[in-house]
Amino acid sequence: MAKLEKAYVQVYTGEGKGKTTAAIGLAMRAIGAGLKVFILQFIKMGEYSEIKSLRKFPEDITIEQFGCGCFTGKPAHEDILPAQAGLERVKEIISSGKYDVVILEEANVAVKKNLFSEQDLLDIIDLRPPTVELVITGRGATTKVIDKANLVTEMIPIKHYFKEGIKARIGIEK
Repeated sequence: MAKLEKAYVQVYTGEGKGKTTAAIGLAMRAIGAGLKVFILQFIKMGEYSEIKSLRKFPEDITIEQFGCGCFTGKPAHEDILPAQAGLERVKEIISSGKYDVVILEEANVAVKKNLFSEQDLLDIIDLRPPTVELVITGRGATTKVIDKANLVTEMIPIKHYFKEGIKARIGIEK
């Protein structure tokens, strides 16, 4: 099994489309190189198209969801509990040595929505062994998370057909 000699912290943030797509592209590249990938999704719940495709690689990619789905406004207790459980799970995963790439999808949004604190996310970054690539996605990455990262990509919407009233399409946006 391949191993990373040196790994980094990557953050994909911004208002534009493509954060999850970039992280999943990295996951596919990683398994092509023989690396093991763990994807933990905060907030999301359900069988999105990307989940269906990634589940075709059960030996290489593990996906777990810790959310009740999308919500607006202040999070309810039932939104916070899964996020807290996800934090505990990612601590186990990062420390286990079983995975080379760990993707925390929508972790920035979870912080922004007060499902857990910025410090909780910073603690996860600090816990990361030097051989585990950590990828954090979601809008609204905080300055402290950006400062701790080695690579930060901000997705900026220049033009999008959603503004013309086109809804998310299965296989492309969902």
